Amino acid sequence: MGQSAISHQLRILRAAGLVRPRREGKTVYYSLDDKHIEQILDAGLDHILHKG
Repeated sequence: MGQSAISHQLRILRAAGLVRPRREGKTVYYSLDDKHIEQILDAGLDHILHKG
């Protein structure tokens, strides 16, 4: 996936309140916005892994 496509996806995730940015110089790091989002993603991953 190209950098512009990734930037577009990150913009969507930021607008939805799912990730938050942290800037260090010219570099921007993204993390999940809060523990609630992490719990939702973990539950989804557990569901996928236990389905088969």
